[in-house]
Amino acid sequence: MKNLFFIALFIFVGAKCWSQGITQQMLNDMHNNNTLTNTEKALSNAMANVDINKLAQNSALFVQNTNTQFSHKVTTKGITNQQSSGRCWLFTGLNVLRAQMISNYNIPEIYFSTIYLFFYDQLEKSNLFLQSIIDTRNLPIDDRKVEWLLKNPISDGGTYTGVADLVEKYGLVPQQIMPENYVSNNTAQLNNILKLKLREFALQLRALPANSSKQNIEQHKTTMLNQIYKILTLTLGQPVQQFEWTNYADNNNTKKIYTPQSFYNELVAEKLNSDYVMLMNDPSREYYKVYEIEYDRHLYDGHNWKYINLPIDEIKEAAINSIKGNQAMYFSCDVGKFYSRESSYLDVNNYNYQTLFNTSFSMNKKERIQTFASGSSHAMTLIAVDINNNNKPVKWMVENSWGADRGYNGYLIMTDEWFNEYMFRLVVNKKYVSKKALDCLKQKTIMLPAWDPMFMEDM
Repeated sequence: MKNLFFIALFIFVGAKCWSQGITQQMLNDMHNNNTLTNTEKALSNAMANVDINKLAQNSALFVQNTNTQFSHKVTTKGITNQQSSGRCWLFTGLNVLRAQMISNYNIPEIYFSTIYLFFYDQLEKSNLFLQSIIDTRNLPIDDRKVEWLLKNPISDGGTYTGVADLVEKYGLVPQQIMPENYVSNNTAQLNNILKLKLREFALQLRALPANSSKQNIEQHKTTMLNQIYKILTLTLGQPVQQFEWTNYADNNNTKKIYTPQSFYNELVAEKLNSDYVMLMNDPSREYYKVYEIEYDRHLYDGHNWKYINLPIDEIKEAAINSIKGNQAMYFSCDVGKFYSRESSYLDVNNYNYQTLFNTSFSMNKKERIQTFASGSSHAMTLIAVDINNNNKPVKWMVENSWGADRGYNGYLIMTDEWFNEYMFRLVVNKKYVSKKALDCLKQKTIMLPAWDPMFMEDM
């Protein structure tokens, strides 16, 4: 009798589970309810052969979105190109400093070496990963934190905090002194090699005896880092130690020997960690609170990504103040949403998917964040705003790092409505931020886990 009971229970539960699947009747109903009209058949033929965005494009806007005039614009010259790499965060951070140097010394243009700082970025991230593996070696390998570390040992993406920590530690080098090479412009292969090696090292560190001394573990890590350094040297080259450069601070423009650190301290001298603050617009969390994301840093002894969560209008006010003060800003957003390559405009009305598919797409910004449908994916340099007669922003301009042949001569233009929906991070000098916002920094920081939806590196 007991066996018959379990057999009956199995059949009942099994039938219940199967009933949740797609049945033949459901398929028949869906097929009958979706018979295409002649018009829809024509549309289906078009979709099979044409980019969906072409069919959804709001053609009237294409003509309208041609205004490239701005009421306020930061002084900057030149466009960079990150090529096939995820280093937009680094290009953006250096472009902000580049604009500042051009303005300070009234020079035609200058570019900073990204490969120089990328070398140390990959070395520091390797150390961050290995030390984090050491810190968590007593946790089971399927612990969520360990699992996250092993899934994300290293990448070429990053955030402003990486720029700030790397520049303040390693300085800057002009691009002519250490130019890009094939590997830095095409980072995927190097990234895969480093991931593979670091995961191998992680298993070795976790396999060390439980009673291993701190000194013994440190020796193993140092040996591993030496191997990473060799890989980076072979692929990216030996980092510059010193170089000769024109001293723009000297009216005679005399040549001088610099180290990367002395070059930064004498000619740029921005206090990136203490004088700047990161602002975030995340409506899924409480405003006027300070949040920090665990492991969201580039250096083990560096700064986690920490931000003040603010309403969008307050962020706009700080951005406008900075632009009027002739100071460019690190800006990141969800660049892939409603971007028209033809017009170089980011506009929520560029594409009408609702009409094309006869359905609604109704999630707001908060809901898109909570469901991972939207998040910061790309960093650019915010340099301009167009303010109308009512003192309201109409559109914004960013300097991109995709080359001068992409967008509007290397720039992208976004409507204010798009800014509301898909802007996420902005780094601003504290002098342009309200006292109410800065007072938030006195609060105790709310720590978020590494797998939080807001942990999305700029690529």
